[in-house]
This record gives sequence, structure tokens and C-alpha cells, in this order.
Amino acid sequence: MAQAAITLAADAPTLSSANTGFMLICSALVLIMTPGLAFFYGGMVRVKSTLNMLMMSFISIGIVTILWVLYGFSLAFGTDSGSLIGWNSDWVGLSNIGLTELWDGYTIPIFVFMVFQMMFAIITPALISGALADRVKFSAWALFVALWATVVYFPVAHWVWGAGGWAFELGVIDFAGGTAVHINAGAAALGVILVIGKRVGFKKDPMRPHSLPLVMLGAGLLWFGWFGFNAGSWLGNDDGVGALMFVNTQVATAAAMLAWLVYEKIRHGAFTTLGAASGAVAGLVAITPSGGAVSPLGAIAVGAIAGLLCAMAVGLKYKFGYDDSLDVVGVHLVGGVVGSLLIGFFATGKGQSTATGVFYGDHSFDQLWKQCAGVFAVLAYSLVVSAILAFVLDKTIGMRVSEDDEVAGIDQAEHAETAYDFSGAGGGAARTTALPTAVTDASKKVDA
Repeated sequence: MAQAAITLAADAPTLSSANTGFMLICSALVLIMTPGLAFFYGGMVRVKSTLNMLMMSFISIGIVTILWVLYGFSLAFGTDSGSLIGWNSDWVGLSNIGLTELWDGYTIPIFVFMVFQMMFAIITPALISGALADRVKFSAWALFVALWATVVYFPVAHWVWGAGGWAFELGVIDFAGGTAVHINAGAAALGVILVIGKRVGFKKDPMRPHSLPLVMLGAGLLWFGWFGFNAGSWLGNDDGVGALMFVNTQVATAAAMLAWLVYEKIRHGAFTTLGAASGAVAGLVAITPSGGAVSPLGAIAVGAIAGLLCAMAVGLKYKFGYDDSLDVVGVHLVGGVVGSLLIGFFATGKGQSTATGVFYGDHSFDQLWKQCAGVFAVLAYSLVVSAILAFVLDKTIGMRVSEDDEVAGIDQAEHAETAYDFSGAGGGAARTTALPTAVTDASKKVDA
């Protein structure tokens, strides 16, 4: 008996300073993705909505951080209850966690795992904001973020990643968030826009991005941060799976960008910078659930398929009449679904688990059915609950700004600021009175 106890003690994980440092860096990389998303979305809107778009991402950092500390971490990763939700009273307010207390089965402290997962919780509602550009009250959005994180994100994170969660126990593979993050956010975006309706001038007025360099900067920050998002999700760096995920993240993103550009050239006759940025994000989304299960060649296939299908999907809003302002549905929902389902075809059984897809092993459809269960359950839950939340808020405090404020510019109406101040652009005293009028007239034309 004593010998068994000694053996068990020897086999128990001990704190690894290397893995702990690696995970803290990955956590910082995931955090920088939210400002990156803000720039990505901010460049895609018209001038008059730039600051509002930035703030819709930044406010998520503030709100979700506090909720995660107070009760979110406990709901998502606490002791399972009915395979649907977790709870651990010792984690409420992070009040009873030892500094060196390890996350179960790993070599990193609970605090490190907690803060890494916090960054995922922050960016997920921020993703939704791109679908709602130009027309949502900032106060209503902030309240929506708090409610949505509580009743949608925290439970779904438990389903997918929490010990005892039904999707986790079923064997649904989601390495870093295809279902819990991207399908979850994309379905929520669709649910909300079906409730709040279209922008003024949708399908009539030009609504082109005001700053494509800002879009490319945001896409670059997202790509950079995504290595922490994906490779860090293995919670260590001891067996090569995190390295595989790192490689596959780069490979799939490149393939998706190229596929989107080829489709764009054939369909529309040009290779656009917006297409390059959007294609890269589509590839990042698709490889997020699948990169630990597929080979680099499989990652090329996942990226190329996602790039093509997402490029095709962004046009569906014009066909079906839903106003997904910045293509959250077309990129995140479709990309998340594609990446999650392709695991059922391309999983090699030599990465994060021995599960194989249709093209490998015994060519079984078993993993594909599991992926379908996870994908469509999360999609349906998030779509319905998000629509209900938006409906309740719209009927109580109101979700939308007035039509006059939307036309004039949501930045000025909601934040009393504008993104660009041209008042000092003339330089000389003789022009200080004439220049602002000319610039104002020009910006009116741009905003229109």
C-alpha cells in the first residue's frame, strides 16, 4: 500500500515553469486578438461607425473579465451537473485557489488555465459585434454581452471542454473553439440580426470599408494572436501536438487565403485586399477545431475548402435578405461548421487522439456523426437563445439607435466622438476657417 502511494505520488504532475510561461504568453497572444478584431471590424465599416465598432470589441474585455472572475470560470469548468453546466464555489471570485494548485492532469496552475480560457470568453461575444455594425445602442450591446456570456457562452464552453460536459463525453473534437467560439458567435449573430433588422439603406447605399489598411492590420494581429489561441489550447508543449497545431494553423490559413482570392478573381475579376484578409480569417476559423486532428496536408484541404465555401457564403445575405454587416455568419458560422465537420473526414488518428475520419483508419463515419451532434446542437442553442435575448432587450430598453442617429453617424450619437479629426489638417492660419467645411462636405459624401 505504501509502495503504491509512493508510485502514485511520483507519477503525479508537477508544476512546469516552461509550460506555465508558455501558457502565459499564449494568453497574452489571445488577448491581443480582441484589439486585432476591433481594427479588422473598424476598418470594414464606414467612417461614421469606426469608433463604435472598436468599442464594441473593447467593452467585451471589461465586462467578460469581471464576469469570468465572479462566476464564469466556475460555470464553465466547475464540477459537472447533468452534463450541462459546472459549478465550484471555491472558484467564485477566485477566492480559494492556491498559487501553485495545478489544473487537474496538467503541469500549469489553475490560475494560468483560468486566464487563458478567460481570453476565449472575451473574444467570443466580440465576434458577434461585426454583424450588428452601424445600428445598435452601446448600452444595449453591453447588457447583451453580459447576458449572452452568462446563458450561452459559459454553458456551451462546459459542454465542449468541461469534464462531464455532454459534448466532451461524447467525443466531439474541438481543439480550440470551432463550436464553442465560432459557431457559437456566428449563430448568435444570425439570431440577433433576424430580430433587430437591416441597416438603413441596406442593398441600396454603398457601404464600403473606409480603411482597408486598418482591415489588413487587424487581420495580421488576428493571425499572429491565433497561434496562441490554437497552439496554446493543448495546455503544454511536451508531446508535439501543440507544434502540429501551430504548423497547421499557418498552413490552413495560407490555403484559405489563396482559395478565397482565386474564387474572387474568377467570380468578380479582381484579387482584393479585403478578400485576402477575409480568406485568412476563414482559414483560421476552420483550422481552430481541426488542427490537432489532421495532418498538414489535411490542413491544406481544410483551409482551401473553408476559403472557397466562406467566399461563396458571404453573398447569401443579399439573396436571403439578412443584414450581416461584416460577414460574421459567412465567415465564422460557415467556417466553424466546415472546420468542425471536416474532422469527420480528415482526422488521422495520429494527433490529439486516435479518432479517425472517413478517409483514414477503418473509414468509419463514427467521428463524423459526433461532430454533427456537436455542431448542430451548439448552432441551434445559440441561435434560439440569442434571438430571445435580443427580442427581450429590444422590447424593453430598445436595441437600435434612432434612424436619424444611424444616418448621421453612430459614433457621434453614442460616443460623442469621431474617428478622424481633420480640423488642423490645413496647417496655415489662412485656411483654418475654410478647411473644416470642405472636409465636412467630403466626409458626408464618403459616409453616404
